[in-house]
Amino acid sequence: MNDKLDYIAIDFETANQYKNSACSVGLVRFINGKETDSCYSLIHPAKMYFIPEWTRDIHHISYNHVRNKPYFPEIWDTMVLPFINKTQGIPLVAHNGQIFDIPVIRECCNYFGMEIPSLTYFDSLPVARRTWPEAESHKLTDLGKVFDIKYLAHDALEDSRTCGQIINLAAEKWGVHSVNELLSKCGLNFQKL
Repeated sequence: MNDKLDYIAIDFETANQYKNSACSVGLVRFINGKETDSCYSLIHPAKMYFIPEWTRDIHHISYNHVRNKPYFPEIWDTMVLPFINKTQGIPLVAHNGQIFDIPVIRECCNYFGMEIPSLTYFDSLPVARRTWPEAESHKLTDLGKVFDIKYLAHDALEDSRTCGQIINLAAEKWGVHSVNELLSKCGLNFQKL
């Protein structure tokens, strides 16, 4: 499927513990392991849930930031899908994506009665665990510190960028030049949304 080191890193932030409460999304395209393009948007959550202090403290997004922003379907149709489709056939990657980001897409699509897109993805967390088993932690923030990646954690665009950089570093460590080879070295497979 992917004979190059091409992928799109994606990250969401949510207003609270509900996966359908997406309040921001960031995407960064990597071609041959190098960043080539990015996009970001705030999102009006599915319901204007109370944004609790604990989430505001994490991602610094408040009610006033999102109250006049478009809802998920508009952001998905006018920004996210066009960005993904610009380079069709390359997979998405998210850090801890199977637990967080992919369910956010599913839950938002379900909430708004949207068709769940047929997209291919892989998760950078198990890649990191298999590439650097000696690391004390494989959280994105901790990997950023280990590799001296300076970024604003829990900002959807910066988390996406850091996730993509981690994939490039993993490919370098394994000495591979494609996502297929990287996943093969790690004993992992692509997943379908």
